[in-house]
Amino acid sequence: MTDAAQDIAGNAPQGGDGLLAGYIGYGMKRAMSIVQADLSRVLADYDLRAVSFSALSIIVGEPGLTQTQLADALQIERSNLVTIIDELAGRALIIRAPVAHDRRRHALMPTTEGRKLAEAAQHSVAQHERALFACLTVAEQAELQRILQKFRLAAKS
Repeated sequence: MTDAAQDIAGNAPQGGDGLLAGYIGYGMKRAMSIVQADLSRVLADYDLRAVSFSALSIIVGEPGLTQTQLADALQIERSNLVTIIDELAGRALIIRAPVAHDRRRHALMPTTEGRKLAEAAQHSVAQHERALFACLTVAEQAELQRILQKFRLAAKS
């Protein structure tokens, strides 16, 4: 392990992933695995996956957006979005409404059931995050959010 990696990891490797622990990306991946596993457990109660939860939450928050706008917001290919939209529409959580000035496009609208499910799932996800990140102070959580936002903005440019 390099001196820098040892300084970041806090100690010499003891086997396992000690050498990798000095890499920020590896630490982020390991942390994200923990978050995703617990999030999947929470969302299973609503028969949602992380991506369908995200899509439904965005549609509820911005009713009337198009599939292209939703794909951009989720940063996924439009062709991959079709399955998610079909899943949500098939469960009557959203509807596709033709856009008045362009009948080839559809506005995505939440149904009453979709709003209710999104609200309940969002409440559970907020509880999940509070519990999962309770090891960090409120100030540390805010700092983590700030750092992640800074990184995302820098990575876009």
